[in-house]
Amino acid sequence: MSTREAIFPAGRHALYEEHRYSAAIRSGDLLFVSGQVGSRVDGSPEPDFERQVQLAFDNLAAVLKAAGCTFQDVVDVTTFHPDPQAQLETVMAVRQKAIGEAPYPNWTAVGVTWLAGFDFEIKVIARIPQAA
Repeated sequence: MSTREAIFPAGRHALYEEHRYSAAIRSGDLLFVSGQVGSRVDGSPEPDFERQVQLAFDNLAAVLKAAGCTFQDVVDVTTFHPDPQAQLETVMAVRQKAIGEAPYPNWTAVGVTWLAGFDFEIKVIARIPQAA
């Protein structure tokens, strides 16, 4: 049986401690990343939507990197949207820059009514590459 190992990116430990969760959990060769939002350094939401989405992807990239992964290792994506119809075009543009070309990971977009003051959240599952 695999044990779980908490993964944290540099710099954001206070946020995770305050809310009592891990940025990601490594179990075997899988990485389960908690929902990432577009927070500024002080933890508050970035008010500009496109920048908030970009920060969420940047925060996700930092978590992936801490586990030795990149977006190419992501196999499953779930995104959360308070206003999917109005937000989808912006999210897709930022997502394309981060994830790149096919083959694409699975993706589920969920409409929600509350994200603690944020307008976008993304969580993923990645396969951790074997050490060379």
